[in-house]
Amino acid sequence: MAAATELDLLAINTVRTLSMDAVQAADSGHPGTPMALAPLAYRLFTHHLKHDPADPAWPDRDRFVLSAGHASMLLYSALHLSGYALSLDELKRFRQWGSQTPGHPEVGHTDGVETTTGPLGQGLGNAVGMALTEAHLAATFNRDGHAVIDHYTWFIAGDGDLMEGISHEAASFAGHQKLGKLIGFFDDNRITIDGSTDLACSDDAAARFASYGWHIAHIADVNDLAQIDRAIAEAKAETTRPSLIVTRTQIGFGSPNRVNTAKAHGEPLGKDELALTKAALGWNYPDPFTVPDEARAAWGVARTRGVEAHSAWMKRFAEYTKAHKTEAMELGRRWHKQLPGGWAQALPTFDVTNGNVASRAASGAVLNAIAPAVPELVGGSADLSGSNLTNFKGYRVLSAADRAGRYVHYGIREHGMGAAMNGMALHGGVIPYGGTFLVFADYMRPAIRLAALMQQQVIYVFTHDSIGLGEDGPTHQPIETLAALRAIPNLLVLRPADANETSEVWRMALEHRTGPSALVLTRQKLPLIDRTTHASVSGVARGAYVLADVDAPQVVLLATGSEVEIALGAKSILAAEGIRARVVSAPSLERFAQQDAAYRESVLGRDLPRVAIEAAHPQSWWRWVGDRGAVVGIDRFGASAPYQKLYAEYGLTKEAVAATARGLIS
Repeated sequence: MAAATELDLLAINTVRTLSMDAVQAADSGHPGTPMALAPLAYRLFTHHLKHDPADPAWPDRDRFVLSAGHASMLLYSALHLSGYALSLDELKRFRQWGSQTPGHPEVGHTDGVETTTGPLGQGLGNAVGMALTEAHLAATFNRDGHAVIDHYTWFIAGDGDLMEGISHEAASFAGHQKLGKLIGFFDDNRITIDGSTDLACSDDAAARFASYGWHIAHIADVNDLAQIDRAIAEAKAETTRPSLIVTRTQIGFGSPNRVNTAKAHGEPLGKDELALTKAALGWNYPDPFTVPDEARAAWGVARTRGVEAHSAWMKRFAEYTKAHKTEAMELGRRWHKQLPGGWAQALPTFDVTNGNVASRAASGAVLNAIAPAVPELVGGSADLSGSNLTNFKGYRVLSAADRAGRYVHYGIREHGMGAAMNGMALHGGVIPYGGTFLVFADYMRPAIRLAALMQQQVIYVFTHDSIGLGEDGPTHQPIETLAALRAIPNLLVLRPADANETSEVWRMALEHRTGPSALVLTRQKLPLIDRTTHASVSGVARGAYVLADVDAPQVVLLATGSEVEIALGAKSILAAEGIRARVVSAPSLERFAQQDAAYRESVLGRDLPRVAIEAAHPQSWWRWVGDRGAVVGIDRFGASAPYQKLYAEYGLTKEAVAATARGLIS
């Protein structure tokens, strides 16, 4: 542990000047925080992070999360200088079309970026999920003398991250889980866009995190490298609590006129102030984007250390494979995101003896069947286990006392749960799922949106999906939620009509590796569809399929979930009147939209009037019913009453659907 040398200062100021130059060239961005945190990034990437720039996906690497994603140039500069595949030309193209340096970090877009950050607080929640997964996998796979999963998760959060409510949920959960290998830095610069944090916040962040069960350390001046080293050593020595290192910084450090001001946060310095700042830093290189050879060599320590650490791990893993071949093969399968061979044979088929159940109950039965066959399924509920039916027989709780457990009690923290599940998926080695009521998807919508943006396999189990939940009333009855979820790109929304469709949508969710899935399930019982007289469930995977057909149909009735029963009832009424109706079950409009035009026409027919039925807002359906169609849905809030009464009052009956269809063809 030593004070900064002239070479250290040159390496640190290289980050500062690259960040200032990139923001200036883009004429937008956030220079102040990279200027402030440059010493921390330098010390962390070159002396403390276990990472290999030559292999960003190395499984046992440390995970680093820049929760304060607006400071992206700090991360891009560190990645470039450490030797990741991020060229200086890409830094010059900061925030430009097609560059590897977007305004906020995006996972999968830039080597070395572990998660997409920017919406404040999300990265902190992701880091909690990553640390939880490291602890779980270590307990599951490590053996005496063979620690093949052994790494830290680090994050940097700012004032904004800690003001956001998600930080409270995630930090409380992390403290309860005693995640000792989670280390965070709080960038305590006391400036927000509006000005001083005193305008809106008087929290004692250290005391708050201490109350959650975190270890607290302090860096009084981020420019003191010895203080950084001491704080990190102290955090690593604390093995039973996550650590928050309160790090005092000066936003816009080095700028004569912008330091410690709101203007340093989100504006380019301007040519004059840029020149003054470089002079104040003793930067004697006139050209922008200059990286002195000595600075690059100083940062090169990161690559050297990374290769050595990676090589040592490869040797340990080879020894582990010899001693524990089965476990090594299983771990490799998970890292490559390959489902176990024959897993789908565990999916249950329901019959009249066990299939007349709510789809939430069917989902619980599916989980009980597949959990032993898919051991990477790790999930839980936001304090609704008995309602979501997300637990399974013989499960062990994933806790500080049992890291190898697979069931997570997230508590009443939907937003934190969503962000943690994203971190779990990003870490790799598990498939996370989590349950809550559908209406509370709004509490976790930012995390759902990011899962979709990052194309991560996260499975949401949303129960109590409509006015069918009955007496709990309009506060708990989702009306607009389905339409809102369907508006999120890359999110696969799955609303099954009976127990066998529920089994099939679980298959879809587990096989859908390029984005999240939302299972939307009922509280009320659903009748099992007789597959001897109706189509098999093979069409579920295509999103929509003809469930019950007739020769030369005159009208098509489309429905999802509990309303498929209503569509079938309306078909019978119409048949008695001599009107031929086709019934289509459409558990996933997103998957149906991906089918070719010929298949879609084979399901919907050509130029036929269509009626869509769903106990939700009709917005999702107008695309599918067309100009000659109608939607029987709900465009007002629900009420408190038994669900049968609600369906009648809201016009969701087979008689009302039949009347609507009759009107379209008369």
